[in-house]
Amino acid sequence: MTPNGVGVAVRSRVRVRGGRSRSSPRPYGGAGWSPWLYLAPALVVLGGLLAYPIYQLGLISVFRYTQAQVSGGEPTAFVGLDNYSEVFGDDQFWSVLLATVLFAAACVMSTLAVGCALAVLLTRVRAVPRLALMLAALGAWATPAVTGSTVWLFLFDPDFGPVDRVLGLGDHSWTYGRYSAFFLVLLEVVWCSFPFVMVTVYAGIRAVPSEVLEAAALDGASQWRIWRSVLAPMLRPILTVVTIQSVIWDFKIFTQIYVMTGGGGIAGQNLVLNVYAYQQAFASSQYGLGAAIGVVTLLILLAVTLGYLRLLRRQGEEL
Repeated sequence: MTPNGVGVAVRSRVRVRGGRSRSSPRPYGGAGWSPWLYLAPALVVLGGLLAYPIYQLGLISVFRYTQAQVSGGEPTAFVGLDNYSEVFGDDQFWSVLLATVLFAAACVMSTLAVGCALAVLLTRVRAVPRLALMLAALGAWATPAVTGSTVWLFLFDPDFGPVDRVLGLGDHSWTYGRYSAFFLVLLEVVWCSFPFVMVTVYAGIRAVPSEVLEAAALDGASQWRIWRSVLAPMLRPILTVVTIQSVIWDFKIFTQIYVMTGGGGIAGQNLVLNVYAYQQAFASSQYGLGAAIGVVTLLILLAVTLGYLRLLRRQGEEL
C-alpha cells in the first residue's frame, strides 16, 4: 500500500466519534429501561447518600444559623435569600471565586497534560520500567491529602527543605508569596491527581487497535501528530470523564490549600471557595453564610459539568 493509501486508511479509521463509527448502531438503542434497571441499586445508594446532605445544606442556607442558634440561646429565624445577598454583595467572595476558577483551571490542564504524557510513555517503555512507574504513581494516588501536603511542605521548607538547597535559593519561603504558594499547592495537586488520568488514558490506549497506530507511523506521522489526530479523537469519551472528574476535584479543593497555606495564606491571599466557606461557617460561626457558599459552589459545578456535556453532544459525541 502506498503512503497516501495508508493515510487514507488511517483517516477513515480515525473518522469516528468517541471510538465508534458513525454508521454503527448506538448501544442499547432498543434496550429501553434495561440499563436503568442495572444502574438502579447504585443510583438508590448514591441518591440516599447525596440527597439528604444537599437538602440540609440548602435548608441551612435560608436561615440565620449562628453559634447562638446552635447552642439554643436564640431561635432559628428564616431569612430567605438574605444569606445569598450578603455573599454576592461581598467583594471578597468575587475575588475568591476568580482565584478558585483560575487555580482549578491550571490544576486541571496540568493534571491532564502530565497524565496523558505519562500514559503515552507507558506504552513506549518495557515491562519493568512500566511496572515501576505504575507503582510510583499509585503510591502517590493512595497517599492521603494531609500526608502528601505535609511532605511537600517539608520538601520546600525554607530552613530544612532540600529543594531550596538544590536550587540555591537560600531560605526562600514558597508559602509567603501569593503566586508561589498557589504554585506549590498546584504541584502537590498534580502529583496526587495525575495517576487517575494516567491509568485511565493508558487503559484506553491499550484498547485502540494496533494496526491504526502502525498505519499512522508508516504514513510518517510524529508521536504528537498520532496523539492529536488518532488517539485523542478515539479517546474523547475517556478524556471527557477524566476532565469532568478533575474539574470537580480541583474546583472544590480544600485540604491542600488549608494545610499548605495555613488556612488560606497571609491575609487570605490564597483562599479558594471551600476554604472561604469553612472560614465563614466555623471560624466566624456564620453557618448560614457558609451553607450559602456551599450551595453556590454546587450549582457552579453542576453548570460546568452539564455545559461541557451539552457541548460534546452538539459536536456529535456519544457519551
